[in-house]
Amino acid sequence: MDFLMDARWSPYAAGIGIGILSWFTFLISQKPIACSTSFAKGSGLIEKLFRGDKAAQKPYYQKIGLKIDWQFMLVIGIVLGAFLSAILSGDFGLKWVPDLWSGAYGANPVLRVGAAVIGGIFLGFGARWADGCTSGHGISGTMQLTLSSWISAVCFFIGGILTAHLLFRVFV
Repeated sequence: MDFLMDARWSPYAAGIGIGILSWFTFLISQKPIACSTSFAKGSGLIEKLFRGDKAAQKPYYQKIGLKIDWQFMLVIGIVLGAFLSAILSGDFGLKWVPDLWSGAYGANPVLRVGAAVIGGIFLGFGARWADGCTSGHGISGTMQLTLSSWISAVCFFIGGILTAHLLFRVFV
């Protein structure tokens, strides 16, 4: 169990683990691993706190259902698991600005947080538009050999590579 203390895991071992998790997810729930809908449900639940049943009456929220389900718990588990992994490996540290960003754009945390928020908005919009995220399409959909998921996964990689080059090659 010493591998649990490693700061970085083998991508092969992590991939095998995610594949096995996907099998169990299909076996137990008959649903694929997916996360992005949980964020939409979370925002709907927050809106419901302020607007009551008016929020729940929106067609999109009626379609996805405003409830805390196993996918919502998966997102919480991802956050808690990442935290636990960082603690166990001794790699945990509070840092507002990563070194790569700091080297390219300076150590201003407001700029970094602003860029992260804008990036998150784009990712959320894209995931809803594509009707799935990297876990829904990239893991579960490709495992089922779904053509739309394979196209999405290829586009994720192309978009990630282009964005990284745009941010860290063009502007630096």
